[in-house]
Amino acid sequence: MRYQYSSPSSYDLFGWRRPRPTIIRTLIIMNLAIWALLSITGTGRAIFPFLGLVPRLVWSQFMIWQPITYMFLHAGIWHVALNMFVLWMFGSELEREWGGASFLRYYLVTGIGAGLVTMIFSINSTIPVIGASGAIYGVLLAYGLAYPNREVYLYFMFPVKVKYFVGFLALVAFFASLQPGVSTVSHLTHLSGMVIGWLYLKSGWRSSWTRLGQRVANLQEERQIRKEFMESQEDEHLRRQVDEILDKISTQGFTSLSKEEQDTLYQASIRLSRRNTKN
Repeated sequence: MRYQYSSPSSYDLFGWRRPRPTIIRTLIIMNLAIWALLSITGTGRAIFPFLGLVPRLVWSQFMIWQPITYMFLHAGIWHVALNMFVLWMFGSELEREWGGASFLRYYLVTGIGAGLVTMIFSINSTIPVIGASGAIYGVLLAYGLAYPNREVYLYFMFPVKVKYFVGFLALVAFFASLQPGVSTVSHLTHLSGMVIGWLYLKSGWRSSWTRLGQRVANLQEERQIRKEFMESQEDEHLRRQVDEILDKISTQGFTSLSKEEQDTLYQASIRLSRRNTKN
């Protein structure tokens, strides 16, 4: 599934205008460096059973580090590239909103939690699970909650609101997770990352000083307030312009209006019509 997204800050990972999302930059560099090192040395197949998530080995040989280390291993260039691209695209603004420490905590909780759930539901599996997808899906869930009405462009053509895009991914992961063995992709890990992310943001798991979940819950309300304030300012400015134009019509007639003044009246009528329809 291809998609394109554009926002005022979606290109600021190495930008200059706003505080840089240094945690995301570090995560991307780490994941790419590890993938490149394993690819160059050809040691990936040997490392995956040791640092990937092998459910049976976690409990039978106490490889308790695996639910953490599996997040930094990837099978191929497209695997790591897509995960890091989505992390950059949807995570950068979240890190700026929450702060680096809070974002990293959320990323690790969703990634590790998704690994643990995967382990529990496939307790005797000896197949390594690798990749940051559990945490990435957690980031997508958080972004969908924070900015539900922003749009992504599927196949660079079809605009879809983020809330529907994230919901679609959740449904795909859910139904795919009911068919174990059909795909080499761990859909259960994807779904678990979303579920744990939702629980983390909505429950009391978050620490009081970060107020992470509260911030996500309030983002939409804050944005709505800002939007309404800006619209009221624009309405007031437009109202003053219309009053002046109407005064001119009453004294000099409609034919005295310039094209710009006529356009202003037209735009005001459209805006008023939309407001009445909304109300």
